[in-house]
Amino acid sequence: MKPVPHATSLRRAPVQRRSAERLARILDACADLLDEVGYDALSTRAVAERAGVPIGSVYRFFGNKRQMADALAQRNLERYSARVTERLREAGGGGWREAMDAVLDEYLEMKRTAPGFSLVDFGNQIPVGARHAEPNHRVADRLTELLSGYLDREPDEDLRRVFLIAVETADTLVHLAFRVAPEGDRKIIDEARELLRSYLARALD
Repeated sequence: MKPVPHATSLRRAPVQRRSAERLARILDACADLLDEVGYDALSTRAVAERAGVPIGSVYRFFGNKRQMADALAQRNLERYSARVTERLREAGGGGWREAMDAVLDEYLEMKRTAPGFSLVDFGNQIPVGARHAEPNHRVADRLTELLSGYLDREPDEDLRRVFLIAVETADTLVHLAFRVAPEGDRKIIDEARELLRSYLARALD
């Protein structure tokens, strides 16, 4: 089970602070417009107008809207990783149960509040409804990297397999919860949490 390399959607990486800020505005505009008009109606021109940048600035970074959505998904993963890391740092230790709560809770919070997240999350829903395994492999890779030290475990193939199964399970059930209710059906989320706890207890205790 080989780690999946991180996607890179940028034609050119920003070097100067001004360029990085412009890229951030473009991705923010992309996220807002995804919520407002959906992926099919999204256009690079509309993103440029919303971001307040010339259309050439968008094409400097991205060849098309798919690359923008991919870059937004990658930024979501970076922000998610930072949120989980901060949550665990503040907790100061507590084992896999606390880690699992942080991983699930931060995902649910981004699902509810992060612009554009409901469509692209970590990259597995565009075209809308598409379900590709690769982004979940990237999440499992990232969790193995982040949590192995916290759990005092080797970041080996066995641990990565455990996280991949947990991520695939959580992904399916959380999507079900948000199809049933806009903010996520609480009972389905509670069942998902119990299912994950039962599986991880067998795998990590």
